[in-house]
Amino acid sequence: MGWFGGSKSEQATPVSRENRQKCWETRDAYFECLDRVGVLKAGEEGKACAKENTLYEENCAKSWIEYFNKRRILAEQQKDMLAQAKVQSQEARRANS
Repeated sequence: MGWFGGSKSEQATPVSRENRQKCWETRDAYFECLDRVGVLKAGEEGKACAKENTLYEENCAKSWIEYFNKRRILAEQQKDMLAQAKVQSQEARRANS
């Protein structure tokens, strides 16, 4: 597919719905593998998810991979912050009761 890069003389092929769907499916499979082995940051799993990572890289544009990998980390950080906010809110309610 042309949208992955290659020679500069190639024109980028528009991303089809099927291309996006395949990218998302392989991303999800890779991230599920990372979850199974207890790794948050993509690339730190060693050979544990090699098959899933290969498919992910074959089916997604590099810019998408960078975005998805950053979003994975940010989403986890956001979960932690929301959990802390919930605890603080509950403590504040108890203190005001």
